[in-house]
Amino acid sequence: MSGVSPWLLALGDRSAELAPELRAYFSTIPAGKVGRGRGTFHRLGTPRRWLWPVLAVLGRAGIIFPVWEHDVPFEIENRPDAAALHATRTFHTRRGELVMRDVVRMTAVGLTDTLGTERRLRVRLDAQVIDGSLELRSRGASVRVGRLHIPLPLAPRVHLVERRDGARQRVELTMTMPLVGRVYEYSGSFDSEIVDTGETS
Repeated sequence: MSGVSPWLLALGDRSAELAPELRAYFSTIPAGKVGRGRGTFHRLGTPRRWLWPVLAVLGRAGIIFPVWEHDVPFEIENRPDAAALHATRTFHTRRGELVMRDVVRMTAVGLTDTLGTERRLRVRLDAQVIDGSLELRSRGASVRVGRLHIPLPLAPRVHLVERRDGARQRVELTMTMPLVGRVYEYSGSFDSEIVDTGETS
């Protein structure tokens, strides 16, 4: 089942300000289709190895990973479901294949990104269009305990930019914490297309 893109719901009329290629990328994916992309992350992870034990826990949950590598091939698949978008990012690192999963949807508290295989970490996002690019900034995070979402008072701040870079799409994400600075990042470029799922009912 396919529904309205959560990005369109969040941006409303501002979606018309996106670069045409970005507007197509963030638009609703038709039923029976998925979005697939392939590219390279020029940087992935963090060089601060003292953070890696914490990132290893998050890595087992499919959120972020204890790595610091350059020129990492990756694929992304965006799969629609009602008014949500399920994304799977597969990173081909020197230590092996790492898979990050998240679900973006509109909720009662606005645009949210729920991360991980067990969907325990939820980040609230503000979306803006700046010079044709999409910019997302976090405005709080919570962890799910049973049916409750417990706010995280010291949650990292997330800043993501999706823009056009010549013929390709470029994505840049940084996570920072007060007094610590940058604790995680990835940046790279990719090509994408809408294709049939290849699934039969």
